[in-house]
Amino acid sequence: MSFKKLGLSDSLLKAIDKKGYSKPSLIQEKAIPAILEKKDVLASAQTGTGKTAGFTLPLLQILSHGQKYRRRPIRALILTPTRELAAQIQDNVIAYSEFEDLRSMVIFGGVNANPQIRALKNGVDILVATPGRLLDLHNQKALSLKTVEILVLDEADRMLDMGFQRDLNKILSVLPIKRQNLLFSATFSKEIKKLANKILKNPVSVEATPENTTAEKVNQKIYRVDQKKKSELIIKLISEGNWKQVLVFTRTKHGANRLSKKMVASDITAAAIHGNKSQGARTKALKGFKDGSVRVLVATDIAARGLDIPLLPHVVNFELPNVSEDYVHRIGRTGRAGASGEAISLVSQEEMTYVKGIEKLIGEQLKSEIVDGFEPTMTASNNARTSANQKNSRKPKSKRNTRNYKRSSKR
Repeated sequence: MSFKKLGLSDSLLKAIDKKGYSKPSLIQEKAIPAILEKKDVLASAQTGTGKTAGFTLPLLQILSHGQKYRRRPIRALILTPTRELAAQIQDNVIAYSEFEDLRSMVIFGGVNANPQIRALKNGVDILVATPGRLLDLHNQKALSLKTVEILVLDEADRMLDMGFQRDLNKILSVLPIKRQNLLFSATFSKEIKKLANKILKNPVSVEATPENTTAEKVNQKIYRVDQKKKSELIIKLISEGNWKQVLVFTRTKHGANRLSKKMVASDITAAAIHGNKSQGARTKALKGFKDGSVRVLVATDIAARGLDIPLLPHVVNFELPNVSEDYVHRIGRTGRAGASGEAISLVSQEEMTYVKGIEKLIGEQLKSEIVDGFEPTMTASNNARTSANQKNSRKPKSKRNTRNYKRSSKR
């Protein structure tokens, strides 16, 4: 199928062609016609499936063919959980609207609000925003949401995970009742279904991939390794494998900083990205990673969703996440847009329970390997537990226990 068959205008087709896309992805095939018919949409799509264009393209067409306003009030609101994702969506909106008479902007926290307030005064058709900064500027009366015709909630599950439920409720309370609603989520949890029931009216359900599946072209592998030798092993893998672009996930911000410094000390250009970094530092790190001047980006789960890094070849879980679903989102950064990718996890003895949870979730066993000199060691607690289990297995049952068993069985 071609983009033209989806009913998109010539000006949008021209922008799509300029970006080098020839045919729509599955989520685009399913979502675009429904959105053009002005229906509410509930869409589940794995990261890297092209869902941003799936809602951006039809949104632009609806607005460009709609009523014209002299002062450009906000007619479309796109809400997203993180600053990075907001900035990337705005980049897509700008690219696809190149041949349309539409104005867009992005607002998020972590930067001075005054330039954003000044830009809003000039009028904007499409506003991309994170919930916190949007509410701040709304409370300052720097913007009005009374004219919003289309609401998009992108990465809705992540917004709920990050505690934005109350902010979302406040935003929904000031929007017009009559509007088109588009809800995009990586998973359909109970909370997402509850939110969907609250805001969507007779929605069209769209699903590009089964829930919690990993990308087919991602080669997944785990390295069993001693906890204290993880840094040494990852540096060895990157250096000897001559990996040029690697996204590494750690559990903590301090862990990301420490690992990044160790990489740099080993002559591997690296940068850390997490919530404690200023927006300027995060933007600089991401830009360097994309243009190749930064070889390794070490991140916490703030980067697990929405980072648009084309053809990313390697993702490494330096530490496995506590929640199995987050593993799926992390490795979804590679193997995108039909390209192959590699997802490697460094797993200590203590993390093997996480591996079992992940394997159960994705329905497959992960390939395992041990590198000589980096073998995992049993912890003191594991040794004690093993020793206790061995003692218990040798210990004969007492007669008292046997009598209790017989008495209880008679009852």
